[in-house]
Amino acid sequence: MLTNIIILAYREIRRNVLRSILTTLGIVIGVAAVVAITTLGAGTKQQVEAEISKLGATMLTIYPGQSRRRGGVSGSARLFDIDDVNAIRRESIFSSSVAPLSLKTALVVHGNNNRRSQITGTSSDFLKVRDWQIYEGRGFTIGEERGGKPVCIIGETIRKELFGLINPISQLLRLGNASCQVIGLLESKGQVMFAGDQDDVVLVPLNYFQRRISGKKTITSIYVAANTESVIEQATAEITAIMQARRPSRQGADALFSIRGVQEMSDALQSSTAILTGFLSAIAAISLVVGGVGIMNIMLVSVTERTREIGIRMAIGAREPEVLLQFLVEATMLSGMGGLIGIAFGMFLTLMLAPLINVPFIFQIDMVLVAFLFSCMIGIVFGYMPARRAARLNPIDALRHE
Repeated sequence: MLTNIIILAYREIRRNVLRSILTTLGIVIGVAAVVAITTLGAGTKQQVEAEISKLGATMLTIYPGQSRRRGGVSGSARLFDIDDVNAIRRESIFSSSVAPLSLKTALVVHGNNNRRSQITGTSSDFLKVRDWQIYEGRGFTIGEERGGKPVCIIGETIRKELFGLINPISQLLRLGNASCQVIGLLESKGQVMFAGDQDDVVLVPLNYFQRRISGKKTITSIYVAANTESVIEQATAEITAIMQARRPSRQGADALFSIRGVQEMSDALQSSTAILTGFLSAIAAISLVVGGVGIMNIMLVSVTERTREIGIRMAIGAREPEVLLQFLVEATMLSGMGGLIGIAFGMFLTLMLAPLINVPFIFQIDMVLVAFLFSCMIGIVFGYMPARRAARLNPIDALRHE
């Protein structure tokens, strides 16, 4: 019986091909949108996880100011100084490396080439904390750090933009009104989603930065590498105690500081991505409801058009459940076919968009199955009322219908 009902439903759909296509359009658009949004959301999540390894999973950053719920810091707290850095180095047992950080954007010039880049005043521990490698040249010596010598280590973007085919080692680089000699080249780290171009950087000794570039003794932030990922919480608590002990008399905003890990930043970004994905998916799901209403309307029209046919079937022995099932199967087939087309279109759309927004394409079989089953459920829910109306027709009245 079910086979015959499916065949009859298929024939009815084929008999009105154009109407069937237009009926399923809302389902197609809704399913395609949901598939594309969730697939791109999964790709974004995977990319965020991959970015953690580039920044260093054990890295902690200490900022002056109060941490905000959605990331970043606020407040007008006093900046750090070298004594804060030395206190952490001396007292922390859960940390392996500590690096001060002072930043300033300046015009970097070599010959006729120039670009605005970030100048970073720091120590040799910076490379350890960030797990960055020098592929040519060397890092800072203790004497260069203490004496604030005019030397620098540059990233791959600086090398390409300013030096081209010239070997930068021992070349002079002008940093605003100061200058330095290139002593090392960093291995390329590429783009990071929430940290920009990692290769667009010039590292100089902190003392040199403070004396010649910023003119201030303050430190913008402090990088700390925990011994392992498993002791990040202990390291955070330990550093908090050290910093609070150094600021016992300070009140209000001046006493505030924040410690954030890479994983915390990643979690905040993933949470925002999940909320956005859910919001967009909910909007796309409205198309599915609209598509379901469209199926219901067309099925009601179909019941009216086929009233005499229904009466004949009932007159020759068709029972109410059989008529009900026939129209339910027809509605489910319409929405199911719309779901399949929507899944295919959504995948195609994702394949086109993923490279443009630099997000990996991730095929999720469970999501595809859910999308298909949900589209079929739409057909059942919105097809029930027309099917029920058809099943409850009086055979005698139906046969009289013209």
